[in-house]
Amino acid sequence: MNNIMVCVTKQKTCERLINYGKKLKSSDEDQLFVIHVAEDKYHFLGSEKEGEALEFLYEKAKEAGASLTVEKSEDVIGTLIDIVDRHQITEVIAGQSGDPEGEDGFLRRFQRSLSGKARLIVVPAVS
Repeated sequence: MNNIMVCVTKQKTCERLINYGKKLKSSDEDQLFVIHVAEDKYHFLGSEKEGEALEFLYEKAKEAGASLTVEKSEDVIGTLIDIVDRHQITEVIAGQSGDPEGEDGFLRRFQRSLSGKARLIVVPAVS
């Protein structure tokens, strides 16, 4: 049984990540978790567009047989690792950042934290 976690941001473009995670399900026993962790310093649903995007992603997660979990944390990687441990996640899906210096540093740190726990699959950014 695979437990697949899809890490999303508050952008509608993350639909591709949910679809990727859904394709990884090889049986009805496989579980799909869609997760968004917002840093404490950011306003949660600070704009109408963010709310619309999360509502859109909620619907896409539901269509894929998953729920959307939204958490707020000062330690995003630590929170994601807690979820990996809690749900015995085997594969983690994340999107590649369009900014080579930005979130890719995050992804490197996240991959180190996942070592021995789950496989990280980075889906290329849409151009």
